[in-house]
Formats: sequence, structure tokens, C-alpha cells
Amino acid sequence: MSTGTAATTAPSETKTVVPQTISAKAALAAGVTILLWASSFVVIRHSGTGLSAGPMALLRVAVAALVLTPFVLRGGTRPLIPRGAALGRVVAYGVMWFAGYNYVLNTAERHVDAGTAALLVNAAPILMALGAGMFLAEGFPRPVIVGCVIGFIGVGVMTLGAGGADSHADTVGVVLGLVAAVLYAVSVLVQKVTLRDIDGLRAIWLGSVVGVIAMLPFSGQLAGELGSAPTSAIVGMVYLGAFSTAIAFTTYAYALRHMSAGRIGPLVGYLTTVCTVFMSWLFLDEVPTTITLVGGAICIVGVAVSNRRSRG
Repeated sequence: MSTGTAATTAPSETKTVVPQTISAKAALAAGVTILLWASSFVVIRHSGTGLSAGPMALLRVAVAALVLTPFVLRGGTRPLIPRGAALGRVVAYGVMWFAGYNYVLNTAERHVDAGTAALLVNAAPILMALGAGMFLAEGFPRPVIVGCVIGFIGVGVMTLGAGGADSHADTVGVVLGLVAAVLYAVSVLVQKVTLRDIDGLRAIWLGSVVGVIAMLPFSGQLAGELGSAPTSAIVGMVYLGAFSTAIAFTTYAYALRHMSAGRIGPLVGYLTTVCTVFMSWLFLDEVPTTITLVGGAICIVGVAVSNRRSRG
């Protein structure tokens, strides 16, 4: 299926040439995404005591859709909704990423701490690099592959550190974290292709709308829980919808449009993990061990290597 998509989008190849260096705007967009996504792991962990996984996901994507709607409607006269294969891809990543990923991650963080959840999700950069090479014709640049491997080793080291006395993890949480990683990686690859047909803002808005539709079965449960949920939990979901989804996903789409999927995976993924561990330490008292800090340093090395320019 993915191979067929790559073949049908070949005429647009001239518009998707990946630059050898990262522009300042793309780097800034990626940086905003990293900070906002890192904070989301912490907020989910905190707000999960007041709302269930499904209602949390529905409220988050609903807020994102509402925040983005006026900006999308102000964007011109072109059709808001793409047709054909592009629409199919929007529905695919909307269901997998905005609905499925959020629901699975929310559930996972009932079994693992925020830092561990971020570690598990970051199996995704390896999957993204491999998928981009196989299905998006990005090839397998040595710096990207080596950097992903180094970063993954760093994640492994951090996972060992996350097993200390202050951590909270079980088998269900680990499995769900890895499922979230797969949903994330596949969704990014599908969105990368979709960005050849529509701009980033519409891509995120449409994904949010699809996510809302997919999560509507939880609307009754959300209505029932809102009355008894603490204000901090509701504020947390509004923050996730407005900042960690509406803004962060849009800045990610911008960076993804100007970078290869293989390079942006380790850049955003591994640095998000490192930031999450430190934010969990600051705001949730989930103290990282020395091993975790060493793993974080290895992740940063992996990011640096993956974003080196290939020779020849």
C-alpha cells in the first residue's frame, strides 16, 4: 500500500526534495514541538487521575480542532478537504495519530511514569528512518542510520535507569508504549506524503477533526466525568489541545515539510525524551537516576550524528 503511494506521488518529486541542511525556521519549529510534546507526557501523567484515557483523548483533539478552525477558515478559497488518495491518507493518520496514539498513550501512562512512556515511544525514530528509506525514497543515509542506532542505545540505557525504586512500570504499560511508537511512526510517514498535497495547518486541522469523529464513542463518558473531574485535569487537557496538539503538531508539520522523515525522527523523538525526563523531575518528582542521565547524553549524541551531512 505504501509502495503504491510512493509511486503515484512521483510527479511531485520536485517539490519534496530534502535540503542537506536544516533551515533556521525548520529548526525553530522542531524546537517548539520538542518542548511542547515533552510537556504533554507530564500533563497526561498529572491529569490522568481525573479523567479516563478515552475522554482525555477526545477533549484534547476537540480543543485542537476548535483552536485551529478560525485560522484554517481564514486561509483562502481553496477546498478545505482534499479528495481521492489525499483524503484517504488524512483519515488514516487522523485515526492512527490523533485518536489511536493519544488513547493508547493515555492508557500507557496509567501503567508507567511519564519519563518511561517517553522512552518507550521513542522506538519510533528507528521505525521512521527505516520506513522513510523503504517507502519515501529517502534512502538510508549513513549518519541517519548510525544516529538512530546510537539514540536507540541511549533510550535503552535510559530505560534501565527508569527501573529504579521511584519508577512505576508494568508489562501492559511497556506494550502500550511500544504500540504508541508504531502508531506515531506510521502516521508521520503517511503525513509526510500528505504534505505534498496540502499545507501543514490544514493537515493538522483535518487530522484533529478526524480524531474527534473517531473518539465520539467516548463523548458520553466525557460528559459524565467532566462534572467530577478536578479543574486541574480539565485545564491540563485544554493545554494539551491548544499547545501540545494545535501548535506543536503544526510546527512539527512545518519541520516535516522541510526535513526528511528519517532525520526529523531522531531530532524530535530523542530530544523530547530527554526533555520529558527533566520535566518529570521538576514537576512530578520522578527523579532520574545517573544511568538515565547517561542515556540521555547518548541520545543527544545520536541526534547530533543523525543530522550530520552525508559525504558523497
